[in-house]
Amino acid sequence: MASWAPIFFLCAILPCICATKICAFNMQHFGEKKVAKDHILELIVKIVQRCEVSLLQEVQDPKGLALSRLLQSLNRSDKAQITQQYKYADDDSAAPDVFAREPYIVRFNLFGKGLRDLVLVPMHTVPENASREIDALYDVFLDITGRWDAEVVQEPTRNESILDLNILFLGDFNAACSYLSKKKKRTLRLYRDERFHWLIDDTTDTTVRDSTSCAYDRIVAYGKELMANVQAVGIYNFTKALGLSEIQALEVSDHYPVELDLNGRNPLLPSCTLLVLSFLLPMMSWTWAGTPLY
Repeated sequence: MASWAPIFFLCAILPCICATKICAFNMQHFGEKKVAKDHILELIVKIVQRCEVSLLQEVQDPKGLALSRLLQSLNRSDKAQITQQYKYADDDSAAPDVFAREPYIVRFNLFGKGLRDLVLVPMHTVPENASREIDALYDVFLDITGRWDAEVVQEPTRNESILDLNILFLGDFNAACSYLSKKKKRTLRLYRDERFHWLIDDTTDTTVRDSTSCAYDRIVAYGKELMANVQAVGIYNFTKALGLSEIQALEVSDHYPVELDLNGRNPLLPSCTLLVLSFLLPMMSWTWAGTPLY
């Protein structure tokens, strides 16, 4: 099983904005070769700095040099307070070793006007095992709600109580085309349960190549409070936004970021960018929050 873990950075102070943008971006083998090319690094910085929270996937940087260069280019220094985080251990579940990369769950203060906090569940499936891994995210959901105390509210339309948590599952699910058929998708517990909202739908193309049209990257939301604060959702087509050719865009990645805008921030607080990094290589040391320990 692949070894991985995230690192959390809270980076530079930005001008205050009226919405909180959360992004997930498969950077396609992000490492030293990419940041060595100044024009590619410049494009990546333009993409990443748009978001307050960015999940960056396919980081291949065992020495940490590429990440250091990225952070220097972002020109950021402040740290964030991560309230809670843990790695989901699927070897303890009913279906052990489902995940090639076990989700690392993080809970943090969002400082939004409508949200108290948010739970983030990054996911990058193995394409050939996508349906099984996505279905197992429901077990992750049960683990989260069973682990963390939250306000219990009564659903008026259901004969049950649920935990009042705000949860986002996001990343490269490989949830489209040959990896996940519509028929197979309808069997997923995360899809059958109406409390979960698939905000990136099947018609959205999250790929850069003109020859493909697949909604591989997804954002799935849980929580009434969260859904009430969703302002916008979609992809960031950096090919069009930055005036690139397909060849130029593919130097950055073959995926577009998927993103979610939540209702506004507290204007008295600085706007910052939190990076959540998903590694493909065996992981180095890491911290609860702040800078990496290489």
